[in-house]
Amino acid sequence: NLWYMKKWFLFYSEGNVKQKLAQFVREIEKSDNQINKKLAQFVRENKTPSEIEFPLPPLFCMIPWGHHRNIVTKCDTVEEALFYMVQTLQYGWSRDTLYENLKNGLYSKQGNAITNFQSQLPINQSVMAQQILKDPYNFDFVSLPNDYDELQLETALEQNITRFLLELGNGFAFVGRQKEIVVAGKTRRIDMLFYHIKLRCYIVCELKAKSFEPEFVGKLNFYVNAVDELLKSPEDNPTIGLLICKSKNDTEVQWAFKGFQTPVGVASYENIRNILPSAEELQNRIQLIEDNIQQQ
Repeated sequence: NLWYMKKWFLFYSEGNVKQKLAQFVREIEKSDNQINKKLAQFVRENKTPSEIEFPLPPLFCMIPWGHHRNIVTKCDTVEEALFYMVQTLQYGWSRDTLYENLKNGLYSKQGNAITNFQSQLPINQSVMAQQILKDPYNFDFVSLPNDYDELQLETALEQNITRFLLELGNGFAFVGRQKEIVVAGKTRRIDMLFYHIKLRCYIVCELKAKSFEPEFVGKLNFYVNAVDELLKSPEDNPTIGLLICKSKNDTEVQWAFKGFQTPVGVASYENIRNILPSAEELQNRIQLIEDNIQQQ
């Protein structure tokens, strides 16, 4: 613990940390989040004595020491550390949850999805919507064969829906898989439908077990419009589309957005684990080996 205390002090003593902390306090004071408002009030009412050479906002004391150890051990910059501190305070992360997000590099992924939110959503909603999407998503909790298809990927994610919701982030509520919508007498099915509690809107999620193709955006656009017409209530904000592909080319995605008026985002995923061969596959391999031995 003495070693960690020294590391912690040196981490926040280097560079222009005072300016960064001051900016951090200003940002939480401007936030509409009720937790942040309470934090800002706490800071204002508990000023650190000016004679201390290393002033520390009291809100740092609201994070457990075990969390601080993980943050200063895994983070490279003060900005990254402050990001995880804010997330911990806002969402009440346990030490294990914090560790998983540190390990998965949430700071570098958060808000990285390519979207058209800035042009298609009101400014307040567009900023928040951008921040809730990641790129890439980590699907290391899913095991599939090498030649898996979209149905298998979708099934695996539904079977691990709790873990999938954790990967999507705070605020996502699962509405359903293969959600049926009827348009002009024809039945269509959405891969996965979510509702985001903070954004107050539906999120249509389409999954692709292959690289991005421009036509994927057209289909997603159709589903977003259908949900707006059939499911969205007057109190809900505009529906958002999220396309998660095996891989993507950023230029192709940006060009595919041109001409679409619905808010959509495109991200990729990684770390699908390969499952062991089935019993039938193992038996076939054994038989093949036996046949080769007999021939030799």
